[in-house]
Amino acid sequence: MDQILIAVFLIVALFALFAAGLWIGLGLIACGWIAMALFTTRPVGDAMLTTIWGSSTSWTLTALPMFIWMGEILFRTRLSEDMFRGLAPWMTNIPGRLLHTNIIGCTIFAAVSGSSAATCATIGKMTIPELRARKYPEGLIVGTLAGSGTLGLLIPPSLIMIVYGVAAEVSIAKLFIAGVLPGILLAGLFMGYVMVNAWLKPGSIPQPAERLSFGQKLWASRSLLPTIGLILAVLGSIYTGFATATEAAALGVVGALAISRAQGSLTWATFKESLLGATRLSCMIALILSGAAFLTLAMGFTGLPRQLADWIDHLGLSPALLIIALTIFYILIGCFLDGISMVVLTMAVVLPMIERAGIDLIWFGIFVVLVVEMAQITPPVGFNLFVLQGMTGHQITYIARVTFPLFLLMCIAVALIFIFPGIATWLPAQMIGPG
Repeated sequence: MDQILIAVFLIVALFALFAAGLWIGLGLIACGWIAMALFTTRPVGDAMLTTIWGSSTSWTLTALPMFIWMGEILFRTRLSEDMFRGLAPWMTNIPGRLLHTNIIGCTIFAAVSGSSAATCATIGKMTIPELRARKYPEGLIVGTLAGSGTLGLLIPPSLIMIVYGVAAEVSIAKLFIAGVLPGILLAGLFMGYVMVNAWLKPGSIPQPAERLSFGQKLWASRSLLPTIGLILAVLGSIYTGFATATEAAALGVVGALAISRAQGSLTWATFKESLLGATRLSCMIALILSGAAFLTLAMGFTGLPRQLADWIDHLGLSPALLIIALTIFYILIGCFLDGISMVVLTMAVVLPMIERAGIDLIWFGIFVVLVVEMAQITPPVGFNLFVLQGMTGHQITYIARVTFPLFLLMCIAVALIFIFPGIATWLPAQMIGPG
């Protein structure tokens, strides 16, 4: 009973700090301080300084700012325009036609950007005007873009995967590779939804303006070569064991700078903007991770995670019921927290349960990313909804409504990777070299 009261007190204190406007990272540190000061006999100051220093000097985390910087550089190039020109000719004969450029464009850009919001914004800034000009259904334009933008979290490189890998102490390279097949699966489900919608409402999809020969389509596809080359360089170097995730991130930055330079979009102003943007986001994430590390330590000293894991263990939940309960739990907290906060706040409590249930931590990482993706499109705190609200002028409620079918498809994807875990675990098992 005492442990329950302590847990309730700390949860109320944490949300009170957030409600007061305190930064998430500082709120986590403050909550950890309160927990240790009131409920343990450990010296708080030394533990806090040691933990924060240790979490912020992790070599694994060096991949994070590099991948963020790569995405910031590419965000300021003509990459989305080139991708639309390269993809559009191949979409004209598929049911749904150019709506698939949202999905495939996000899938491709996700492989060079670890951010859901950046993927959504980069592809949306090109496809929204083009699709509107051709009179495609507004609901499908917005819905497919919001849902497909979440692939920025699942298809490597992924910022959430790096955060989870550090928290769970698992190979980030294996997590990256594990996200490939689930990402393709989810993109396939989204494309299937567009096709079914086009079959059910055949008059809603405009006819193509022109028919191109196979040779003309191939010539238009040359615009995709820089993106495909960068994807192969980054992911190929990880998969073959040639480079670690951190080294691949550095390679990605060099490649992004080369693409930007070749396109003529690399100026001192864009270079500085990309560097400052990456610095701001990296510092924000680093502060959150430091606060989460200290709060995790404090929770360990209070014994709460162990008690909760024992309680769950005594309930005798099967792995299936545990995953269902965690899915509901993450969807609920995803209505109020961003993805990174969801991961760092819950890992200290959730990981002991997962290990007790014998669930593979690589598989669980992909599960976590999928449910965090759902949080990107659930109001009131859904970053992709905010991005699209600014780009389209629609209300959050409208965007959430047209995105709801894709939310259901994400639930189906979670069920599929649970029934067929090899979707997430087969590729990591084939990796060459150390993970």
